[in-house]
Amino acid sequence: MPGRATDAPLAILAAGGTGGHMFPAQALAETLLDRGWRVRLMTDARGARYAGGFPSDVPVVEVASATFARGGMLARLGVPLRLAGGIAAAAARMRRERPAIVVGFGGYPSIPAMAAALMLKVPRMIHEQNGVLGRVNRRFAPRVNAVACGTWPTDLPHGVEGHPTGNPVRAAIRDRAGAAYIAPGDYPMSVLVIGGSQGARILSDVVPAALADLPDALRARLRVAHQARSEDVARVRDAYAAASIPAEVAPFFDDIPRRITEAQLVVARSGASTVADLTAIGRPAILIPFAAAAADHQTANARGMVDAGAAILIPEAQATATALARQVEMILSQPMTATEMARNAQKAGRPDAAERLADLAEGLAGLDKRIAAKAGEA
Repeated sequence: MPGRATDAPLAILAAGGTGGHMFPAQALAETLLDRGWRVRLMTDARGARYAGGFPSDVPVVEVASATFARGGMLARLGVPLRLAGGIAAAAARMRRERPAIVVGFGGYPSIPAMAAALMLKVPRMIHEQNGVLGRVNRRFAPRVNAVACGTWPTDLPHGVEGHPTGNPVRAAIRDRAGAAYIAPGDYPMSVLVIGGSQGARILSDVVPAALADLPDALRARLRVAHQARSEDVARVRDAYAAASIPAEVAPFFDDIPRRITEAQLVVARSGASTVADLTAIGRPAILIPFAAAAADHQTANARGMVDAGAAILIPEAQATATALARQVEMILSQPMTATEMARNAQKAGRPDAAERLADLAEGLAGLDKRIAAKAGEA
């Protein structure tokens, strides 16, 4: 940001390449910038490709990272060397820039920054989006000053205390928080289908068939936006066309906040960021958790919305076109039920999660809002 003081406190945010890691990091970056901080995003080359949503005044610092979970034997043999190089590069940067805090959001690209912060004794915290800690966050949880939890309760290692901050949402979502819900009725209705970066194929297999199975009068009023894998786009389009359902099908939508706001119903996986977005804006949902998610954390993520009466959960093994059609018809044919679900979704949200996370970071750094703002004005 032009005019930002070079002696303003610096936060280094370490995140991986998926939206689940990047969106909360982006939300914290936006909030800290508003409070007068300087912010850096530290990630690897893969993660840097997913950093386009960050504010322009957040430099992206690339450091090498690696994981044993991917690649062949030769690639795995090189993991320790790549990690060592990344940790050394992150430590050298921290020695020069002296960050006030380092915040990790999980994913193997966050390893170098978190390990360097541990080695240099820089104040550090992690944020876990899901109800079950990911592998990297679980490893660092006993070695940080605080563990912020996006989903509560969170399954934590013995002796580790969690801070239930909620999952921060991007400014584009916050700007639409609590937007008025237009209940289903005798007019075109929007259904949004989003599956995240993994495991979305079942939605492409089941949702078009389910919507095609709806009563004619209801089906005729549907307008669908469906996020599908690139290799599935053509067949999903054909399936909707065969059912005479107008549908926009694409691998990625860059205007998800608007689409959620306009939707009468969202059919989705229950990734933590998706759940946070739905509860911030307040929309009814049918959630189909990704069955292969580590420790079934997507089911844990969905539990809050389900318990609040904001969503219907269909386990993946039971997600047939017939079962889904029944639930879609129930919601879209009962305006009062849909409106109540939207209201309950909003009640289940944590619209101040970014502020809570920023407060926690500032407390660990020995700062508060007044000091940070003053530093930013200097």
